[in-house]
Amino acid sequence: MAAQMSEEEFDAAVAEALEMIPAKLAAQIDNVAVFVEDRYQPQPGEDPQTTLLGLYEGIPLTERGGEPWSMPDHITLYMEPILDICQTREDVVHQVMITVVHEVAHFFGIDDATLHRLGWG
Repeated sequence: MAAQMSEEEFDAAVAEALEMIPAKLAAQIDNVAVFVEDRYQPQPGEDPQTTLLGLYEGIPLTERGGEPWSMPDHITLYMEPILDICQTREDVVHQVMITVVHEVAHFFGIDDATLHRLGWG
Protein backbone atom coordinates (compact mmCIF):
# COMPACT_ATOMS: atom_id res chain seq x y z
CA MET A 1 0.00 0.00 0.00
CA ALA A 2 1.32 3.44 -0.94
CA ALA A 3 2.27 5.88 1.78
CA GLN A 4 -0.08 8.73 2.61
CA MET A 5 1.19 12.22 3.28
CA SER A 6 -0.31 15.68 2.92
CA GLU A 7 1.29 18.25 0.62
CA GLU A 8 2.40 20.20 3.68
CA GLU A 9 4.08 17.14 5.21
CA PHE A 10 5.78 16.34 1.91
CA ASP A 11 7.00 19.95 1.56
CA ALA A 12 8.39 19.71 5.10
CA ALA A 13 10.26 16.51 4.16
CA VAL A 14 11.75 18.34 1.16
CA ALA A 15 12.78 21.27 3.37
CA GLU A 16 14.39 18.86 5.86
CA ALA A 17 16.32 17.15 3.07
CA LEU A 18 17.58 20.49 1.75
CA GLU A 19 18.69 21.48 5.27
CA MET A 20 20.78 18.30 5.47
CA ILE A 21 23.03 19.44 2.63
CA PRO A 22 26.43 20.22 4.16
CA ALA A 23 26.99 23.96 4.59
CA LYS A 24 30.04 24.04 2.29
CA LEU A 25 27.99 22.55 -0.55
CA ALA A 26 24.85 24.53 0.22
CA ALA A 27 26.86 27.75 0.00
CA GLN A 28 27.67 26.92 -3.63
CA ILE A 29 24.06 26.32 -4.62
CA ASP A 30 22.92 29.60 -6.11
CA ASN A 31 20.04 30.52 -8.40
CA VAL A 32 18.25 27.18 -7.97
CA ALA A 33 14.51 26.95 -7.36
CA VAL A 34 13.01 23.81 -5.81
CA PHE A 35 9.47 22.76 -6.68
CA VAL A 36 7.11 19.95 -5.77
CA GLU A 37 4.66 18.75 -8.40
CA ASP A 38 2.23 15.85 -8.41
CA ARG A 39 3.67 13.85 -11.31
CA TYR A 40 6.09 14.25 -14.21
CA GLN A 41 4.43 14.84 -17.58
CA PRO A 42 6.44 13.10 -20.32
CA GLN A 43 7.58 15.40 -23.10
CA PRO A 44 6.81 14.81 -26.80
CA GLY A 45 8.97 11.96 -28.05
CA GLU A 46 9.38 10.46 -24.57
CA ASP A 47 7.84 7.18 -23.54
CA PRO A 48 4.39 8.15 -22.21
CA GLN A 49 4.96 5.74 -19.30
CA THR A 50 8.04 7.68 -18.10
CA THR A 51 7.94 8.05 -14.33
CA LEU A 52 10.39 10.30 -12.50
CA LEU A 53 10.87 10.91 -8.79
CA GLY A 54 12.81 14.11 -9.43
CA LEU A 55 14.25 16.23 -12.21
CA TYR A 56 17.09 18.74 -12.45
CA GLU A 57 16.77 21.31 -15.23
CA GLY A 58 19.54 23.81 -15.75
CA ILE A 59 23.21 24.26 -16.48
CA PRO A 60 25.38 22.16 -14.18
CA LEU A 61 27.99 24.08 -12.25
CA THR A 62 30.75 22.23 -14.12
CA GLU A 63 29.45 23.50 -17.48
CA ARG A 64 28.87 27.13 -16.64
CA GLY A 65 30.84 29.81 -18.34
CA GLY A 66 30.95 33.47 -17.54
CA GLU A 67 27.28 34.11 -18.23
CA PRO A 68 26.40 37.48 -16.74
CA TRP A 69 22.91 36.19 -15.95
CA SER A 70 20.86 33.08 -16.28
CA MET A 71 17.42 31.87 -15.44
CA PRO A 72 17.23 29.89 -12.21
CA ASP A 73 17.92 26.18 -12.44
CA HIS A 74 14.97 24.03 -11.34
CA ILE A 75 14.83 20.96 -9.16
CA THR A 76 11.43 19.34 -9.13
CA LEU A 77 10.34 16.50 -6.86
CA TYR A 78 7.31 14.48 -7.90
CA MET A 79 5.17 13.68 -4.90
CA GLU A 80 2.84 10.98 -6.24
CA PRO A 81 5.51 8.58 -7.59
CA ILE A 82 7.50 8.93 -4.38
CA LEU A 83 4.42 8.13 -2.30
CA ASP A 84 3.62 5.23 -4.67
CA ILE A 85 6.92 3.46 -3.98
CA CYS A 86 6.93 4.07 -0.24
CA GLN A 87 4.93 2.35 2.48
CA THR A 88 5.57 4.52 5.54
CA ARG A 89 6.23 8.13 6.39
CA GLU A 90 9.82 7.18 7.23
CA ASP A 91 10.19 5.61 3.76
CA VAL A 92 8.96 8.85 2.19
CA VAL A 93 11.36 11.01 4.21
CA HIS A 94 14.24 8.71 3.23
CA GLN A 95 13.27 8.65 -0.47
CA VAL A 96 12.87 12.43 -0.55
CA MET A 97 16.38 12.77 0.90
CA ILE A 98 17.79 10.40 -1.74
CA THR A 99 15.96 12.25 -4.51
CA VAL A 100 17.12 15.67 -3.29
CA VAL A 101 20.73 14.47 -3.08
CA HIS A 102 20.44 12.96 -6.57
CA GLU A 103 19.08 16.16 -8.16
CA VAL A 104 21.48 18.46 -6.29
CA ALA A 105 24.32 16.23 -7.48
CA HIS A 106 23.21 16.92 -11.06
CA PHE A 107 23.55 20.64 -10.29
CA PHE A 108 27.18 19.91 -9.37
CA GLY A 109 27.68 18.03 -12.65
CA ILE A 110 27.50 14.45 -11.38
CA ASP A 111 25.87 12.14 -13.94
CA ASP A 112 23.36 9.33 -13.41
CA ALA A 113 25.90 6.55 -13.95
CA THR A 114 28.13 7.92 -11.20
CA LEU A 115 25.16 8.44 -8.86
CA HIS A 116 23.96 4.87 -9.41
CA ARG A 117 27.47 3.54 -8.80
CA LEU A 118 27.62 5.49 -5.52
CA GLY A 119 24.20 4.23 -4.39
CA TRP A 120 22.27 7.46 -5.01
CA GLY A 121 20.44 6.23 -8.14
